[in-house]
Amino acid sequence: MSNHSEASRPSVDEQITLRSPAELADALPYLMGFHPTDSVVMVGLHGARGRFGGRLRLGIPLSSEEWPDVCDQLAECLVAGSRRRADRPEGILVFLCQDPGQGESAQDVMERLRPFVQRLRTACGGLEVPVLEALCISGGRFWSYVCPDQRCCPPDGTPLTLPGTSVIAAAAAYAGLQVRGTLREMEARFDPLPAPHAEEQELALDTASMELVPRILGGANAETVRGETLDLAGRVLGRFRAAPPTGGRYESDAHDDALIAHDEAAAIILGIQDRQARDRAAEWMEGPPGEAALRLWRALARRCVGSYGDYAAAPLTLAGWVAWSVNCTNLVIHSTRGP
Repeated sequence: MSNHSEASRPSVDEQITLRSPAELADALPYLMGFHPTDSVVMVGLHGARGRFGGRLRLGIPLSSEEWPDVCDQLAECLVAGSRRRADRPEGILVFLCQDPGQGESAQDVMERLRPFVQRLRTACGGLEVPVLEALCISGGRFWSYVCPDQRCCPPDGTPLTLPGTSVIAAAAAYAGLQVRGTLREMEARFDPLPAPHAEEQELALDTASMELVPRILGGANAETVRGETLDLAGRVLGRFRAAPPTGGRYESDAHDDALIAHDEAAAIILGIQDRQARDRAAEWMEGPPGEAALRLWRALARRCVGSYGDYAAAPLTLAGWVAWSVNCTNLVIHSTRGP
């Protein structure tokens, strides 16, 4: 299987070719922006050259009883969604990513998931869109469920290429793409603050709530409260922009947590529960403020502690919106069947 990727910066175009399932496996984190652990990923292929189009990701269901319904829904979602946005895909690529559990080998994972991928291939075939390649990635190795040639796809799997050594890695680096760790690591960055900071933040949220409710009952104009929220959030965002983090994930998050006081976080969290305030704040996703805004919403999500856990929906929504915008790129990948 041959695969072509075009990555461009202003006035510059470059095309590369991926020629093996190994390079497809290596390309997956760059397609998604992260390592999709415990996930099924599907990618639509379009046109004669097999341009990579729509893609979706879902956590692999724990119960095999769910697999038939989930496979049908995944196939329908990708095909129908691709048709609405562009055209019907001519083929589909499937990736199953799951590391071994306790007492399990990577090859055990591959065999355990084989019925899942077979059911998924059947579901796609029922929509007249074939699965051209299906890979299982586990324990630093990959297996093809499609290729019968043991010379390139041996039964004990093939080691993944070293990170950063493939052509897609070079193209991604040139295009400015980043792989932001594993899905688990990304999710952990939104976890609530631990004690004792959680208790301090919950007290600040209680205090802000008790101050806000009487104001609203006393006739405070909603637009006034909205303006105060956005003004405060804008000042804090400026603080984040002026102080970019350094170091790894933990150091970066600790750095950001120190940039916002508990009372400031409480006021913004309560304020963006208002839909109009949230919509206006979403405008900060574009241009230079984007990265700083993502850090701000992530930090605020961590401040939704204790009885205020559900309030995290607002900063999480904004973080997701900004992350989507910041990570949109001009990377276009093509895949065509070789002889």
